[in-house]
Amino acid sequence: MGVLEKMEAVKLEMSRTQKNKATEYHLGTLKAKLAKYRAMLLEPDKKSGKSGEGFDVMKSGDARVALIGFPSVGKSTLLSKTTKTASEVASYEFTTLTAIPGVIEYEGANIQLLDLPGIVEGAASGRGRGRQVVAVAKTADLIIMLLDATKIIEQRALLELELEAVGIRLNKKKPDIVFKNKTAGGITINATCKMTKIDDKMIRTILQSYKIHNCDVMIRDDVDTDEFIDVLLGNRKYVQCLYVYNKIDSIPLEEVDRLSRQAMSLAISCEMSLNLDYLLERIWDELALVKVYTKKRGDHPDLSDPVCLRRGATIEHVCHHIHRSIASHFRYALVWGKSSKFNPQPQKVGLTHQLMDEDVVSIFTK
Repeated sequence: MGVLEKMEAVKLEMSRTQKNKATEYHLGTLKAKLAKYRAMLLEPDKKSGKSGEGFDVMKSGDARVALIGFPSVGKSTLLSKTTKTASEVASYEFTTLTAIPGVIEYEGANIQLLDLPGIVEGAASGRGRGRQVVAVAKTADLIIMLLDATKIIEQRALLELELEAVGIRLNKKKPDIVFKNKTAGGITINATCKMTKIDDKMIRTILQSYKIHNCDVMIRDDVDTDEFIDVLLGNRKYVQCLYVYNKIDSIPLEEVDRLSRQAMSLAISCEMSLNLDYLLERIWDELALVKVYTKKRGDHPDLSDPVCLRRGATIEHVCHHIHRSIASHFRYALVWGKSSKFNPQPQKVGLTHQLMDEDVVSIFTK
């Protein structure tokens, strides 16, 4: 029996099993089995078979944004309208057959936008080059799920299901669980909060299904079975996702208003170039980038070429961005701006100093 057949058998057994107190441990074991089979499907044995052709797109710019959606929802049109890259656009499906990169120039940052081929139902199982598409999506800092405003209900649910199956968790925070293997001593479980969705017996049942008999588990969140399995597998990617509804010129104004008010959602029309400016603004906000300006000794700061970094970046990140050898010869830095304790006067700081948006940095080396 192949992996797909085993997965179908587990899904069938889960659908037949009633959800109650007596069957919750059995369902937990089935969920663990299903997650194991999915991992085997996505990362098959390297020894078996010839390696397939992937999408080799070098990560460039200050951040990467992936466009995901079904065929003919307007991904190529959006790439052409927001970047200088011309992606082939046609009225038939599967126009784009490989990943096409473009660069969005916004607020001094270069954001890489990837137009991925349209994915089909069953992509998580490898159908329609689905594995390659979702593998690239895992490397993105932000996912834009482009949806046809006339078919949103079925499209959004199917795409979320496919991404969930390959280990991409959309708009979710990584559970605060520390898992550590050990050679002996059995299973030790500690929790700093009240667990209402999972208990010790369920945790031990899941660990035993993965043949783990000696480990330390520290739980700091009220997690459920699925979240615990995600941490146990360790290959899940937690990514922010924007739901973008295209072709709003084909639906009533009331429906546009309803879609725009949903969380992490906005409505656009690529054909008529409606709301594209707001889309770029939302991409910038969700990526949480900060602009840092550099300053040479005795000169004015260079405001034309900012260093764009992720929120929470330190002086060390600035050093690596300029040149990798600077950090090893670092003496100190002067910082002007919101992160300076003596603003508007500069503060003398070390490598671990955390920067804020529009700070000015002057680095001194040995």
